[in-house]
Amino acid sequence: MKSNSIRSTRIVAKTTVYTVCIFLSLLSLFPFWVMFMNATRSTFEIQQNSIGLWPSKFLVSNWNVLTGKSFNPLVGFSNSMIISSGATLCAVYFSSLTAYALVAYSWKLRQPFFTFIMAVLMIPAQVSSIGFYQFMYRIHWTNNLLPLILPAIAAPAMVFFMRQYLLATLPLDIVDSARIDGSGEFYTFNRIVLPIMKPAIATQAIFTFVLHWNNFFLPLILLTNKDKYTMPIMVSLLRGDIYKTEYGSVYLGLSLTVLPLFVVYFLLAKHIIAGVALGALKE
Repeated sequence: MKSNSIRSTRIVAKTTVYTVCIFLSLLSLFPFWVMFMNATRSTFEIQQNSIGLWPSKFLVSNWNVLTGKSFNPLVGFSNSMIISSGATLCAVYFSSLTAYALVAYSWKLRQPFFTFIMAVLMIPAQVSSIGFYQFMYRIHWTNNLLPLILPAIAAPAMVFFMRQYLLATLPLDIVDSARIDGSGEFYTFNRIVLPIMKPAIATQAIFTFVLHWNNFFLPLILLTNKDKYTMPIMVSLLRGDIYKTEYGSVYLGLSLTVLPLFVVYFLLAKHIIAGVALGALKE
């Protein structure tokens, strides 16, 4: 009787946990579902009822309105993808390399250097935006995608995260063994350390990709050529009509902007789950 009571208690607890998790999952997906459904509805339907749970028949007309407002999805996708992918690769690789230098090497100014990185982390990006724009203007890098990619090399928050991850997972004996076997420092980092950091890299890659994909402020002040516009800039211009705003086309533009983020998350999600085993590596 006692074992049956314990079993029934566990079943009730497990059912409660699953019910709460399912409810929270549906609650988090609800705004995206409404956005996708509104992309198929007309402006009149959205104004009458902003929350539509079922698709309508105005998807094609919303697409025609969207492309008729100088909205070029291919240009926006390509520019945003180049910026987000390039910035993510630069940030992830060089931040991991910096964190590795802070963990694997013992040098005199290691702690002051880490303190300086943390101090830079406290400076808001908006404070330096005016000086950054003036610098880009003087070297003729406005209307160029490189100023939106190369600064990602310096990512203090990611360096801090990677350093903490390496302190918990990287056995320095492996690095010493590789050096004894004649492995070069970059070869050791690329072939031994980076595979160990896969969960942390995947986690930070998602955050960095989403951050640069949704970045609106810096592209807005640096890019004035329509051929260089990113998706957030193009979506913001959809509401520039002072006479009438086509909300269906706006929701369609937002849906197109969000889709790549889902793809990136689903591709890297398995590596994030692997990060649960943070301390599973044994020496």
